[in-house]
Amino acid sequence: MNENELLNLISLTMVPEVGPVLSRNLVAYAGSATEVFTCPRSRLEKVPGIGPDTASRILEFRDFRRAARQLEYLERTDARVIPFHHPDYPLRLKRNHDAPLLLYYRGNTNLNSPRMISVVGTRQCTEESRAFTVQFVSGLSSLECVVVSGLAFGIDTEAHRTAVRSGIPTIGVVAHGLDTLYPSHNKKLLGEMLLNGGMLTEYPTETRPDRENFPARNRIVAGLCDATVVVETPFKGGAMITAYLAHSYQREVFAVPGLPGDAKKEGNHFLIKKNKAALIESVEDLVEYLNWEPGRNITQLQLNLELSAAETAIMNALSEKTRWHIDELKRHERICSSDITLNLLELELKGLIRSLPGSMYMRIG
Repeated sequence: MNENELLNLISLTMVPEVGPVLSRNLVAYAGSATEVFTCPRSRLEKVPGIGPDTASRILEFRDFRRAARQLEYLERTDARVIPFHHPDYPLRLKRNHDAPLLLYYRGNTNLNSPRMISVVGTRQCTEESRAFTVQFVSGLSSLECVVVSGLAFGIDTEAHRTAVRSGIPTIGVVAHGLDTLYPSHNKKLLGEMLLNGGMLTEYPTETRPDRENFPARNRIVAGLCDATVVVETPFKGGAMITAYLAHSYQREVFAVPGLPGDAKKEGNHFLIKKNKAALIESVEDLVEYLNWEPGRNITQLQLNLELSAAETAIMNALSEKTRWHIDELKRHERICSSDITLNLLELELKGLIRSLPGSMYMRIG
């Protein structure tokens, strides 16, 4: 990807009220982020979800200098940007309809590691739950997995710290840019994590840790992983949001039980009672439920993606040659052209194909 296209991808994430779904739709329909900013208003307004107001915000966007500062930051640090179509983009996350258009990352751990698990919970955790977190995370050391959490106080911090001490790669997903850290108390811990793990965000530098960023951050925590373990949470809280998101993404959710009437565990009990989480008391429970064999060498991430008949036909056609124009696909004898644009978009969201400039498409892998 050339620098101009990357600059425009970053810029697109900065347009007010253009979130991850709309931004990916725009790139898919226009063919590139550069085309989004240069195509006629009439064409923009034909993109699903883009009306006159959103089209105006895109065409009137002028803060390209801030986007350029992201590239400057990447050049002078060990950070990198990972666009949606890059091979290093997390495949688990890519399966979700609300996956970010791009991610900013510092670290050395593979975001597509074969086994990834998030461990989350309340900031004001009890000593009992803190002790459980230490015992549980340290017990993951034989499973060759990556521990993901949100680098917040409480359970998050304990999960990351225990992973570091146990030699387990751990990734902190944050609700701000890579140029800051909230809470700053975890600065030393982050330094240790970057030696065997990383720091991940969808937010550019100069982004403050505002309240509304945290629920969005939680969808990445949930979407990166095979399973989410809720150690301790009241009925309301960030861990509950993460659990609900993981459940909606059809990932496994586990909750640690407590005593009846324990307000600190009210969320855990609710998740279990409503069948949104399985009860878990040990690493052994996790291994049995997920069928994870300790010490097993896993060489490839397997993702089960169900394709419709139309999507299968498109994938078969894309296997015949390297690149196809959308008009060629519409004329293909085995493809129904009525919904081809939506089918192409769905395949792109599943990470199976890539859109190229000029309405061209290619198969990935």
